[in-house]
Amino acid sequence: MSGFRDMSAVFEIVELSDGDIALKRSDGEGEPLVRISFSGDAKMSFPEQHLEIAKAMIEAGVRKVGELAGVEVEDTSTIAELESKTIH
Repeated sequence: MSGFRDMSAVFEIVELSDGDIALKRSDGEGEPLVRISFSGDAKMSFPEQHLEIAKAMIEAGVRKVGELAGVEVEDTSTIAELESKTIH
């Protein structure tokens, strides 16, 4: 479970070509582990903030996974920085 301690080495947050925000392995292998999709109305209500909201949701999920696994997640802020790339 040591992978939970430095999540930034294992996972990254990206915006997918369809506008979803995803948590995926940084090596690019496999499907995204988590996808967050906002409705058009939600994006219009919070045009820039939807990215921050998705990052907060993913960070909370990572902390909960660590808690359930009995591992202290030291710092999720490094994975919560949205990568500037879009996956096509």
